[in-house]
Amino acid sequence: MSQNAGSPTERLLENEEYRRLHDQHHEYEAKLSQLTDKVVLSDEEQVEETTLKKKKLHVKDQMEAIARRVREDH
Repeated sequence: MSQNAGSPTERLLENEEYRRLHDQHHEYEAKLSQLTDKVVLSDEEQVEETTLKKKKLHVKDQMEAIARRVREDH
């Protein structure tokens, strides 16, 4: 019952790993948004912000790799 007729976005959202990464990316984005709403960040918060940015970028790279495979498989 597998169909390749769906749009690339639909095929991505069917991919469990992509959905997990997408959710993780949004979680990091929400945490970063909370930090950027603050006027001043403590040293610990600055480290957390940097770490979150790196994690978010890593997840985005993984999502792009999956998207590239889906496009190539179509």
